[in-house]
Amino acid sequence: MASADHDESQHPSDDAELNALRARVTKLEARTPVRSRPRIRSFFAVLLILVAAVLTPLSAVAAWAKNDVGDTDRYVAMMKPLASDPAVQAALANRVTGAVMTHLDVKALLDEVAPADRPVLDKALGRLSAPLTTGLTNFVHGTVEKFVASDAFEKVWVGLNRDAHAAAVKALTGSGGGAVKLTDDTVVIDLAPVIDRVKQLLVDHGLTIAAKIPEIHTDFTVLTSDAVGKAQKGFRLLQLAGFWLPVVTLVLAAGGVLLALRRRRALVTAALAIVVGGAVLGLALWVFRAFYLDSLPASVSQPAAAAVFDALVIYLRAVVRLVVTLGVVVALAAWLSGEGRAATRVKAMWNGGIGAVRDAAGFTGGPVGAWVHRAKPWLNWTVVVVAAAVLLVWDRPTGLVTVWIAIAALFALAVVEFLDDDSTPHLLPEPHGQAHG
Repeated sequence: MASADHDESQHPSDDAELNALRARVTKLEARTPVRSRPRIRSFFAVLLILVAAVLTPLSAVAAWAKNDVGDTDRYVAMMKPLASDPAVQAALANRVTGAVMTHLDVKALLDEVAPADRPVLDKALGRLSAPLTTGLTNFVHGTVEKFVASDAFEKVWVGLNRDAHAAAVKALTGSGGGAVKLTDDTVVIDLAPVIDRVKQLLVDHGLTIAAKIPEIHTDFTVLTSDAVGKAQKGFRLLQLAGFWLPVVTLVLAAGGVLLALRRRRALVTAALAIVVGGAVLGLALWVFRAFYLDSLPASVSQPAAAAVFDALVIYLRAVVRLVVTLGVVVALAAWLSGEGRAATRVKAMWNGGIGAVRDAAGFTGGPVGAWVHRAKPWLNWTVVVVAAAVLLVWDRPTGLVTVWIAIAALFALAVVEFLDDDSTPHLLPEPHGQAHG
């Protein structure tokens, strides 16, 4: 009987424990949705970084369309070196010579001959017409070659391209005019000013009949492609987005990094993703160049067309190098600031090597060294940010400029490390597995 009473007395406590257990389970179940939030954050962080990577090549093209193709001074700066390009000079000489010879009849040279002498000369011309024509063609061609190799031609070329700046704009936006025409998806420049100068040179060299040549309009092909007309709308949109698209790309990449749970790893990922985007654009330019040259008609000089294409995209390629270099630098800086095994080993070799040099020199930082030691992370990141900013604001950075900026940044980081003084010796790490004496 007592035993039964004892069992009944345990029931209230059992119920209390069961209720407490149920309450705990309910509380844990209520927390379950909260655990899914990190996954949502990670998903959107990855999504933003991927979108930024996809927009990277489009941003570079948009900036090129707005700042280079759409700017007269920069367009002229791109085209000016072509005046001294041998392939372009040869193509221009052949084109101008052909146009002049079309309007230069050899028999017209006899117009100024006295009537009494015409029968004899007509008979001689009948036998020597072909050699005379060939000699005259060579004379005209030589005159044109000398002109296109002169400083005077460079001035004419620069002025022509300044007036013809609408070439690339009209090719991809459908607007423009003047010396530039877009016909059958082909952009051509009217060489009439060049021919006028050549006619004057021919007259100066004794070929007075050249003064009677009428005004000649002949075309020099700048760009030809079946896709020019189709790309007009898309390029116009890129030109309008030339400023905002790069900004949006950077904001998306920064948003992905800030939204990520592991921001340092996300920064490395975002930087490398942008590097991949820039590399894809560089590869696309290389492939498009090959297909473009292969599709040219036989009448277009391929060496000259290649020179023109390279001139038009020279700054776009510089942007590709800038994006790739900057992305690699940011990724490397973020990786070295982490606590991974490989990064720690690299930092130990860097810090130990510079510290050993400082200890061997007997240098003590004093108050400055102590301050540098406290502010070292911020100082290192400041060096990285300043180097990146210099690279960004540098007008058309070349590969050599990029290398020198990187060397200057490494030197600044070495100075920070050298001044860092925490009052402990800095020795090179011993080889792995070596016993301590």
